[in-house]
Amino acid sequence: MIEIAADSHPGRVRNRNEDAFVTDATTGLFAVADGLGGHRGGDVASRIAIETVSAFVRTSSVDATTQWPDGFNPIISFESNQLRNAAQLANRQIRQDAALDVERDGMGSTLIAAIARPGRAAFVCIGDSRLYLWRKGALTQLSQDDTWIASMIRAGAQASEVQSDQMRHMLTRALGAIPALEVKPEEAPFETGDVLLLCSDGLYDPIGDDGIARVLVEAGANLSAAVAGLIDSANLAGGPDNITAVLIRNNGA
Repeated sequence: MIEIAADSHPGRVRNRNEDAFVTDATTGLFAVADGLGGHRGGDVASRIAIETVSAFVRTSSVDATTQWPDGFNPIISFESNQLRNAAQLANRQIRQDAALDVERDGMGSTLIAAIARPGRAAFVCIGDSRLYLWRKGALTQLSQDDTWIASMIRAGAQASEVQSDQMRHMLTRALGAIPALEVKPEEAPFETGDVLLLCSDGLYDPIGDDGIARVLVEAGANLSAAVAGLIDSANLAGGPDNITAVLIRNNGA
């Protein structure tokens, strides 16, 4: 049995909330999208991302005649194929919508999406929204950020060397940015007692991984309290951006 708690808040600085999220216990889909800050139509882009991904996962879960626009790869799981195709569709839909309205030119969105089943979870990450695993008091980031600083660290740079660079938050990938988007689904164990956290950068940037872990410890088994605590902590740290947190716990059979 999977337990869910989720919420979103505009933060203390932004005039509107450009985050969007979905929790769908029926399909096991959980996702967070963050409209690109400073771009016209960021809230529209994140909504399109969530609606498109949700619609494809729902349809492909029940309709054997579903068309797979990016093909079906038999080497990976059904859920990974769902996410790969859904993300590609969202990328195309955002670009098509932007092309129809000059006011939305350049809009885009991040996406962290997971299909969670007891035992395992498939996920895709595009941009800098994140997926974490909370297991036995330890917090692990499962997704990899598509940012300039993350790419430099993966290439061997020390975090201290690039942390203050003006390009550190620049995204290297986003939905809507380019026509041909490469999407590589991943999978991770999701064991009894595990908690998955999907969130936008408005949560982890102000409080860091240590702050997230502290709130999760304090909330204990209460997922709703954990979500509220995470959002409150981000706001107390300045709330510089929109804040979204989705928690999913595998309670076992």
